[in-house]
Amino acid sequence: MRNLVVISHPDPNSFTHAVASAVAEGISELDAAASVELADLAAEGFDPRETARDLAVHLQTATPADDVLAEQARIDRTDRLVLVYPVYWWSFPALLKGWIDRVFTNGWAYGSGGNGGRKRLGRLEVVLVAVAGADSGTYARHGYFGAMRTQIDHGVFDYCGARVVRHELLLESHGPDQQANLDAAFRLGRSLAQRRAA
Repeated sequence: MRNLVVISHPDPNSFTHAVASAVAEGISELDAAASVELADLAAEGFDPRETARDLAVHLQTATPADDVLAEQARIDRTDRLVLVYPVYWWSFPALLKGWIDRVFTNGWAYGSGGNGGRKRLGRLEVVLVAVAGADSGTYARHGYFGAMRTQIDHGVFDYCGARVVRHELLLESHGPDQQANLDAAFRLGRSLAQRRAA
């Protein structure tokens, strides 16, 4: 199985990067045949700002820019998309949101017309790994994680037909000992490898 792990954090030494590496190691340890590509959006210099051309792509009066086509080709080559990101204001950071805005275009990720023609990414599995600073009580008390799942799982990926098979929330990521979260990320990678084997 081909896995594309997309990381959205500007610091290559961040905990988010460590989590992404742990997920990738977990996948690779149990599935030697799996390929895992790490896509560090900040290091690669992806521009998340929507342009007039991006709007014209949405209106289907222009073709996507080369950087968007390259990202779409990368997703077309994968079976499973794993997004690893810090929670900013109870959602994606702007870099990842802009990547989705620009890459998941009308005509490629979804289309107009009835539901049958609208959802174009039905072959794609999606795994979301959110790295959060708050504790479980905050998320439970305010319903933030449920809201995130509605917005992201349903509002983005189900709209395109992609199947969200896991949405993990790693909590209290600012504490002094993060080994438990790294272990959870590694186990998640292993479970994805086992899912493929099953």
